[in-house]
Amino acid sequence: MRDSAGDVFLTDCPARLAIEIITSKWAVVVLFALSRKPCRHGELVGLVGGVSRKVLTQTLRRLQGYGLVERHAYAEAPPRVEYGLTALGLTLVEPVAVLTDWARSYGEAVVSFQEAAEDGPASGA
Repeated sequence: MRDSAGDVFLTDCPARLAIEIITSKWAVVVLFALSRKPCRHGELVGLVGGVSRKVLTQTLRRLQGYGLVERHAYAEAPPRVEYGLTALGLTLVEPVAVLTDWARSYGEAVVSFQEAAEDGPASGA
């Protein structure tokens, strides 16, 4: 029986691509926001607290580059642009929901651990 987890260590392993996509600080949050409905850039800035317009633009472009997000420009005056998930992007909704549920369940435990580590005795080097 082959250990499929061992493939993760290979340079060309697809799991590395998935990890690269979701390790961006804002990617998962933007994907989760867009899982609800397509949004305009300004809506996303308001929805995703703490992200700057520049970083949001970079995140959207990166997700577009992976084929997960699409940009739809409407021929209107003034111009209107919306971002939404592609069919491929929709496949990440369930895994992102699982990560979100994990964060809701265990986020406080992680923060408590971090605070205890900061307050604890300094380790010797």
